Amino acid sequence: MDLLKRINRQEFWQFVRFVIVGCTAAAIHYGCYCLLRLWMLLNIAYTAGYCIALVCNFFLTTYFTFRGRPSTGKVAGFGFSHLVNYLLHMGLFNGFLWLGVPELIAPILVLMIAVPTNYLLLHLFFAKKQK
Repeated sequence: MDLLKRINRQEFWQFVRFVIVGCTAAAIHYGCYCLLRLWMLLNIAYTAGYCIALVCNFFLTTYFTFRGRPSTGKVAGFGFSHLVNYLLHMGLFNGFLWLGVPELIAPILVLMIAVPTNYLLLHLFFAKKQK
């Protein structure tokens, strides 16, 4: 029973770290975009901010969230999970709009589904397997 409590506690704190990293990556993306838009076209600034945040997100996810080390497999898994996450976001968002969900509510519903899904995908590639 103590092992079960320990695992649940570990997974809870891992999820908390995941949320912290996600918020940090969003802030990096937005901050870079705001700064770069002063010198670049908006789409280029937005893309550059996204790329910078993605790299930061990878290393923060690897070292802080899942307490691991970078590897080729983790890079591939991270990229795959973010591709899947992006497609999931777009599909859900457009699906909710098609169903008549208001434009301000649809993104909230998307996040309620996509964030846990992204966590589970990343967990598959980063979490240490415990015996």
